[in-house]
Amino acid sequence: MNSNTKSVLLASVAVLSWSTVATAFKVALSHLTYFEMLLVACVAALCIFTVWITIERKWADVRRLTGRLWVTLALLGLLNPVAYYLVLFKSYSFLPAQVAQPVNYLWPIVLLVLLAVFDKKPIAPRKYIGMAVSLGGLTLISLGGKEIEGGISIEGIGLAAMSALLWASYWMFNNKLKERVDECVSLFVGFLFGTIYLVIMTSFMPVDNLGSVSGLLSGIYVGCFEIGIPFICFGLAIRLTSNPALINQMCYLAPFLSLFFISMVLRESIVPTTYVGLLLIVSGIVYNQYFAERRRVERHSAQI
Repeated sequence: MNSNTKSVLLASVAVLSWSTVATAFKVALSHLTYFEMLLVACVAALCIFTVWITIERKWADVRRLTGRLWVTLALLGLLNPVAYYLVLFKSYSFLPAQVAQPVNYLWPIVLLVLLAVFDKKPIAPRKYIGMAVSLGGLTLISLGGKEIEGGISIEGIGLAAMSALLWASYWMFNNKLKERVDECVSLFVGFLFGTIYLVIMTSFMPVDNLGSVSGLLSGIYVGCFEIGIPFICFGLAIRLTSNPALINQMCYLAPFLSLFFISMVLRESIVPTTYVGLLLIVSGIVYNQYFAERRRVERHSAQI
């Protein structure tokens, strides 16, 4: 089996894992609070990253981290997993899975705005087209939510949108560290601090449901298949492939596969506006990342 075939298989594991987690969130929330779910998931993910860092023989890299990097990673751990997943899981407690999941996928659009504001990277005019298409998808999903049994929560939509902002912020700050800190080291240390923060927070947050076997198993599943395993598989897939664009494009299968699991397991009746809205959101992102960006690079090359 050549490296490209291995990378596609690894990416497929990541995509399949991510496609089940919206359903897993709702199942776990039927047994645990959003805080309890994150606590269990974070411990499970930390265990996986500990095994990974041992297999990769990266403990020496951990020991070589400077004091400043420890502080930076400790702050990033507060952003992800703590703030991001608390907000994300809370949004799922308010919303049907078919609504919460697509809204969170807006993070690449939010990232464009953050990079323009903080890194002074102007948004290419063509990318406003993609942004408008994706925001149109969000609007359609929000309006179509009236057809879903029980309707939708404005507070939930706001939290899901905030989770996209938090993830885009984490991606932006973490990306600046890639040349100085190995990815598996960054994840391990970030989740180490995240777990410490969450354990401290148990002094203030109720954790009365952790005796539930179903709750613990569903929380562990979230930690393994939302965070630990797909992050590792996707990172290895990118490392092995000679066609990273293909591997990145495979990620956009996850939200559509997710609707299948939401329908089959949660028995949510997927309304037509969810399908169309999700298609618009993903289309806008793909347009910006591949078509608008390619035109910008071609124009820049022509000027040189």
